[in-house]
Amino acid sequence: MFWSFSDSIVTNLVQFIVGLILARLLSPSEFGLIGMIAVFLAISQSLVDSSFSLALIRKKEASDIDFSTAFYFNIAAGLFFFMVLYLCAPYISSFYNQPELTEITRAVSLTIIINALGITQITRQIRNVNFRLIMKLNITGVIISGSVGIILALKGYGVWSLVWRSITGSAIQTILYWVFSRWVPYFRFSKTSFRELFSFGSKLLLSGLIDTIYKNIYLLVIGKFFSAAQLGYYTRAEQFTKVASQNLTISIQRVSYPILSMVQEDDERLKSGYRKLIQSTMFIAFFLLLGLAAMARPLILTLIGEQWLPCVEYLQLLCFAAMLYPLQELNLNVLNVKGRTDLVLRLEVVKKTLAVPVIALGVLLGIRALLLGMIGLSVVSSFINAFYSGRMIGYTIRQQLSDLIPSFILSAFVSAFVFMLSCIPGVHYALLLLIQIFVLMILVIVTGKTLQINGYIELRNIISGKLPWLKEIL
Repeated sequence: MFWSFSDSIVTNLVQFIVGLILARLLSPSEFGLIGMIAVFLAISQSLVDSSFSLALIRKKEASDIDFSTAFYFNIAAGLFFFMVLYLCAPYISSFYNQPELTEITRAVSLTIIINALGITQITRQIRNVNFRLIMKLNITGVIISGSVGIILALKGYGVWSLVWRSITGSAIQTILYWVFSRWVPYFRFSKTSFRELFSFGSKLLLSGLIDTIYKNIYLLVIGKFFSAAQLGYYTRAEQFTKVASQNLTISIQRVSYPILSMVQEDDERLKSGYRKLIQSTMFIAFFLLLGLAAMARPLILTLIGEQWLPCVEYLQLLCFAAMLYPLQELNLNVLNVKGRTDLVLRLEVVKKTLAVPVIALGVLLGIRALLLGMIGLSVVSSFINAFYSGRMIGYTIRQQLSDLIPSFILSAFVSAFVFMLSCIPGVHYALLLLIQIFVLMILVIVTGKTLQINGYIELRNIISGKLPWLKEIL
């Protein structure tokens, strides 16, 4: 958990800094162009993996034949979807009425093939819980690709600096995993292994595909019915929230899934493990997302400038929409660990059907209505996931609420106080941001320690176990 958190924090910090620099060098419209094709890349990548990685991690006795079979399937699927996107690029360009998207789509589609080469190598490291190596390789990749993007942006390459940053990042990461993994696939494709992996992964593939489309459909809708600049504001705000929500969830899931899969038959141990995970994860999520919403204006002005000021409202609303995302995913993870991929698929169909009126409302009434609808949908989805996972291991909605409400109330009061600091007259927004960050950090530690919030205690134990010198401070 420590190395996974370290990977997430450092990697996202580097990406965040690179993103800030590029935001000052490029326009919102250029970011919007990349956002327009994100949904097609995300869907292709989901289909290439086909949830075989999750099936390999969960399988108790995964052989080299299993990994080799998954590897060759990933390569074949990667080549197929690269060709699909290459041929469909003119139609994507026509859909958005952006002629330059044809070449951009074809170039970025190379990442599908490159990533396909590395999926199995990454899966082996996750299965072996080797997150220290994963951290080192990921950090190296984002530093090199970020440097390439910044250099090209300074030389006036515009949107192509973002394109080459993406391609370079995928290539460096894949090369590094092949060098350090020291595993070479057998020249064998097993039909038996394929059927076994596909029987587990197929339902997860469908549910994951639905979820991927849902997460990216807003990019398609905004890009189609609004301007490229508005899509740029949305993607930049979404990037801020991803650092605090989605990446936090991923860093925890990739650790918890292989470990808790080992005790999938012991409901008491599963419940105990997930209860600790949810308490500590949501303590972080509440403070990060609500704190981010409270500091949105000085944050945007300080880091990426006044040209991005319309992004403030987008960021604040997205923070509330993303706040419960870790809870949703951790509850779904229970069903995956228990092998109930059929139930995961049914829940995804139900929840994403509820998104249809939200999207329609956004098209009719504007982006603000769309974001407000996302908040409501997030709350409903959280209750649905909690209900079914709770029945699976005896961790009911009432118990989850009892564990989470203290952290939520505390973070709400602290964030409200931090927001009120913005009313101090005559303070430059950069200095105001530093004051707000400092006050938030102090109040998190003081209130969490004083009130002995369970999520804070779990988090403190993890950190102090690896960094003893922080024990007295925390």
